[in-house]
Amino acid sequence: MTDGEPRRHLVLVGLMGAGKTSVGARSAELLSRPFVDTDDVVEATTGTSVAELFATQGESRFRELERRAVADACESPAPAVIACGGGAVVDPENRRRLRRAGFVVWLQAPPSTLMARVGTGAERPLLSGRGTATMERLAVVRAAAYEAVADATVDTDGRTIDEVAASVLEVYAA
Repeated sequence: MTDGEPRRHLVLVGLMGAGKTSVGARSAELLSRPFVDTDDVVEATTGTSVAELFATQGESRFRELERRAVADACESPAPAVIACGGGAVVDPENRRRLRRAGFVVWLQAPPSTLMARVGTGAERPLLSGRGTATMERLAVVRAAAYEAVADATVDTDGRTIDEVAASVLEVYAA
């Protein structure tokens, strides 16, 4: 994994619909570790959904709360599986924290597959009803950030949660 002290967390990143939450929960179960979804942390902290936060306080406020959630998850002394919101890696400080604290796996799938998984995207503020063109734009805009933070990439297209989790754990153990 790394020279010397291994990074303690397994971190999953990728666009919405890539499977971070589902694969993360399954991977955590297989590793007998706690599972942390940074979007869930933000929602629990604020008592508000991510969609509501975007609508009422704006993206910049959400990103500030997300930065705190990423920091808290990375500082956990117990090894965990962490699923980050799709845009968390755009923030350079989040990328630094994630790389220091964990082995980062980028879950990928074509935008058409991601759209099929998220449907209309009604609960996803950056997508909400905008369609495949928006997903394609996000894929292009965020690709460099995902690549910069990832230790490994796993394709999720046409694969079950268990198949993807097995691939994630295989690259994590390598």
